[in-house]
Amino acid sequence: MTAMFPPVKSAPAARRKATAPARNTRVTVLGLGYVGLPLAVALAKHFDVTGFDIDTRRLKELEGAHDRTGEIEPDRLTASTLAVTSDTQLCPASDFYIVTVPTPIDEHNRPDLRIVEAASRTVGEMLRAAHAEGLKPIVVYESTVYPGVTEDVCAPILEAHSGLNCGQDFFLGYSPERINPGDREHTIERITKVVSGQTPEVLDRVADLYGAVTSGGVFRAASIKAAEAAKVIENAQRDINIAFMNEITQIFGLLDLSVWDVLAAARTKWNFLPFTPGLVGGHCIGVDPYYLSHRAEQLGHDPQVILAGRGVNDGMAKWLAGKLHALRGGKPGTALVLGLTFKEDVPDLRNSKVAEVVSELAALGHTITVHDPLADTDEAAHEYGITLDADALSRQYDCVLLAVPHHAYLNLGPTRVRGLVAPGGTLADLKGVLGSAADWTL
Repeated sequence: MTAMFPPVKSAPAARRKATAPARNTRVTVLGLGYVGLPLAVALAKHFDVTGFDIDTRRLKELEGAHDRTGEIEPDRLTASTLAVTSDTQLCPASDFYIVTVPTPIDEHNRPDLRIVEAASRTVGEMLRAAHAEGLKPIVVYESTVYPGVTEDVCAPILEAHSGLNCGQDFFLGYSPERINPGDREHTIERITKVVSGQTPEVLDRVADLYGAVTSGGVFRAASIKAAEAAKVIENAQRDINIAFMNEITQIFGLLDLSVWDVLAAARTKWNFLPFTPGLVGGHCIGVDPYYLSHRAEQLGHDPQVILAGRGVNDGMAKWLAGKLHALRGGKPGTALVLGLTFKEDVPDLRNSKVAEVVSELAALGHTITVHDPLADTDEAAHEYGITLDADALSRQYDCVLLAVPHHAYLNLGPTRVRGLVAPGGTLADLKGVLGSAADWTL
């Protein structure tokens, strides 16, 4: 399958950096999800870009100017010159191949590199066409990995499936993705992009490519491994700080203290870090620390702080379900969970910890109804076995948990949300947004 969006006028030459590669530079982006699509659309303003994805349903939606992730508006898709395809034979020989596929963890919290390895095999086959045209392409990875994966895992796969020599016929680069789903401020066109390359010349080329699309500039990392490491510690740092907030929330709960009241006071100190408690899901923060801890353990180091933080955050769903059960006097009842996505105002269901809360409440005997106006019903059923109820707001329940404060819920107002609770029932507010209408909040 292949499609081409209607052409758009390129940005005025005066606004481009003097070092930008030529307009006829060809780029293939592999993976058109939350990371790859915004990057491909941004690059297509300056270069000849093809987006490759094996999800033909996704490509059909993009052809119809619909991005199910909500990251790119329909008018931007319609205006883009980006070509998309699921056929490797229709991907032109390119100067750059950029890999933006997911890197999840398995059921044992170990890095699952199968997707990035499969993408590397695909790129390896593509490299033959580039070599036949006399190109010396650069393969840039954006997928989050532990230090060493690009050079020690991906490079041998590229060589094996291309029959070419890394560092001679093609080269490596790494530029960690920094996409924050739903964030309209820190977009690919505005953030500082960390870049790295196998040689100084390759680094220059990678820096010039990304420098052409972002006003935030580029930071040249000392090495590919340094760039890989920067990504995992960015998210591990957030994970550890949130874990601290979650732990003090549990402590203050034993003292009958609201963590929000405590934080309101603590934030008056100039250097207090404004982290908040909550469920840690999504494609990065709840995953990336395991990549770093896995590599540390391979090297014989016991990563105590990283894994302690992960332990606290991974246990938060069970703690929350137990707290709600105790608030109901240990009596099972009907419960409505508002929101299933990992974050407010995004449709992203990856690694949703709300799903774990649902599972824990069900195990305690509660009859659960789940509502989310943004989540895909098929994905919810496939990933978590959860049936979303579009009519859930027409009934009352013994317990209502506002788990994800989508604007759709906030726009209802506290009174309307309170009205979902049956007489004698409990309204729980995970994020502290309902004020006095809630019976309980963290």
